[in-house]
Amino acid sequence: MRILFCGTPQFAVPSFIRFLAQPDIEIAAVITQPDRPRGRGHEISASPLKEAAIAADIPVHQPGKIRSPEARDLLQRLAPDCIVIIAYGQIIPAPLLSIPRLGWINLHASLLPKYRGAAPINWAIANGETQTGLTTMRIAAGMDTGEMLLQEEIDIAPEETAPELTESMAEAGAPLMVETLRGVATGKLIARPQNDGETTYAPLLKKEDGRIDWKRPAQEIYNRMRGFAPWPGAYTSFRGQTCHLWAEPFSLRAVDVRAPGTIFRENTQILIACGHTTLLRLLSVKLEGRKQISAEEFANGARLTERERFDNA
Repeated sequence: MRILFCGTPQFAVPSFIRFLAQPDIEIAAVITQPDRPRGRGHEISASPLKEAAIAADIPVHQPGKIRSPEARDLLQRLAPDCIVIIAYGQIIPAPLLSIPRLGWINLHASLLPKYRGAAPINWAIANGETQTGLTTMRIAAGMDTGEMLLQEEIDIAPEETAPELTESMAEAGAPLMVETLRGVATGKLIARPQNDGETTYAPLLKKEDGRIDWKRPAQEIYNRMRGFAPWPGAYTSFRGQTCHLWAEPFSLRAVDVRAPGTIFRENTQILIACGHTTLLRLLSVKLEGRKQISAEEFANGARLTERERFDNA
């Protein structure tokens, strides 16, 4: 089977490597996003998938827009049996869907139709889910609306962060994609439609999503900290300065009524009052423009006053 592999981030790399090891599958080329500024230094760099393709001596193509006439000509010229697409980063227009005879096969990081959209792992954790999964599907004209092929359930650990879950799901997705492709090629795998009535969405993350609402219960805030790591993170303000926090639920017991966001000591712990009389134990703080420090270093350096608060302003 001759395929094109279309993707961009590290999430796509384990499946790419698994396909390379299959004697019955030929990766004719990789399609990935153009090199872009990345990291703190904003240096122009290749996508993780491009780096993996170069290391494997697989041809790489980087159309600026997959809907361009040049991109369509490229796909037609390469004449793949199937196009695998994993976290590519662009919507595939309808005229391109019929080019490969076996269609476009996608790996989506949720149990569809739940969490359609760009950030399913982040929102599953942020919403407090204890289970998610992977779905292989046929690409259709809508956003993650195509027919489903295979699914695999995956548990979310209580302290697991988005980067940790992303890594484990990427590894689990590799054999699932190989199984899917073989099932599609032999005609033994029957696609099934999604139940649109059960749809939920996982939109692209925005910076504002990371702003902490201290009126939420501690567990909800903690879930959002885990889900929005590393970006946009969880941030608030302290004495007019933005700061990113990491904390964990401390206790569900009732406490004396304190305004949400109030910072106080209890023995050796630095605690924050949250909604529903719940508490977070502060672990670390990164003030804007400074390095990350421990909660104790922060409290000592700030010389906290009575009833001092983190604030949403």
